[in-house]
Amino acid sequence: MSQSIEQIVASEKDQDLQRIGQKVINKERITAAEGVILYEKAPLAYVGALANFVRERLHGNKTFFNRNFHIEPTNVCVFSCKFCSYSKLYAHREEGWELTTDQMLEIVKKYDDQPVTEVHIVGGVHPKLTLEFFADLLRKIKAHRADLHVKGFTPVELDYMFRKAKKTRREGMEYLKEAGLESLPGGGAEIFAPEIRTQICHDKVDANGWLEIHEIAHELGMHSNATMLYGHIEGFEHRIDHMERLRQLQDKTGGFNTFIPLKFRNSNNEMSNIAESTIIEDMRNYAIARLYMDNFPHLKAYWPMLGRQNAQLALQFGVNDIDGTIDDSTKIYSMAGSEEQTPAMSTADLVSLIKQVKRHPIERDTLYNELRDYNDVDLATIETNPLLN
Repeated sequence: MSQSIEQIVASEKDQDLQRIGQKVINKERITAAEGVILYEKAPLAYVGALANFVRERLHGNKTFFNRNFHIEPTNVCVFSCKFCSYSKLYAHREEGWELTTDQMLEIVKKYDDQPVTEVHIVGGVHPKLTLEFFADLLRKIKAHRADLHVKGFTPVELDYMFRKAKKTRREGMEYLKEAGLESLPGGGAEIFAPEIRTQICHDKVDANGWLEIHEIAHELGMHSNATMLYGHIEGFEHRIDHMERLRQLQDKTGGFNTFIPLKFRNSNNEMSNIAESTIIEDMRNYAIARLYMDNFPHLKAYWPMLGRQNAQLALQFGVNDIDGTIDDSTKIYSMAGSEEQTPAMSTADLVSLIKQVKRHPIERDTLYNELRDYNDVDLATIETNPLLN
């Protein structure tokens, strides 16, 4: 018979870990120092049991996914992040791609007969793709399909386009919201600590700018996500510092939906000499994130980055969301060496993946409204019904 979480914590011989575990059971917030202790001392089994306890306390067995697709306007970028395997510097822009508004609208129209709920727009920072260019794109997407939720642009993209347009961050966010932008993804956060950020992405918006743009979005009634790039040159204290800043902003605004740890991949970039984190460290990181980010309702494993099987495994370590169908979105991570090369998963694929580990698949929209419960729907029905698959 399996042990209860109380028994697991009581039997832990390390007094620090036992104390932290008891705080988690009692719904008490763990401190930054305690977060570092977890990274330094806690075995995978211990933090995994605690994280699963929190996950099930929040969501039971529910595991969320959505039906979405991505548009990547360009991989040409003025910035030179050392970990990036995706972008082509503007000086070599002929090696990259740049989509027109009409080309992007054609991507949207490709899904006209499909029950997708979200388009996710993110890419490089191209100096000719201006604030007005993207506002025009947003208006045309919403005019064509008003029900499609538009999630787009990292603070890296937004900060650059606002500065070029000579608008304040608030003016820029208000302008894009009026044009049809409804929420922000979590990208561009990387690691907030300046001593790390200056080494890996020195020339793009800093931590304060990233946080300010998300705070403004929240004040305007928009929701957003948050990421953390881990497993490169950062230390455990940098991960906790990063999560602490996000936790403080969430205390203030409540506008974040989900936290998404992103694994550093070392192929085809300037940090290829750095070994990638092990799967054990990946799962420990998810588990500790679930324990530390106590005011974030959801924790996501992004399957194109982690791979299908590892994303499935993460559902036992605090994760309750694996993103969505994501047609044609894996260029960024396949270029960086992800095991996952397949550009999409069907609804049946996602439901099967979730059910294989005895979790409960729920289709959601961008804001985590529950759209459909797939727990009692058999795969054959999903595969033969276009409205379900």
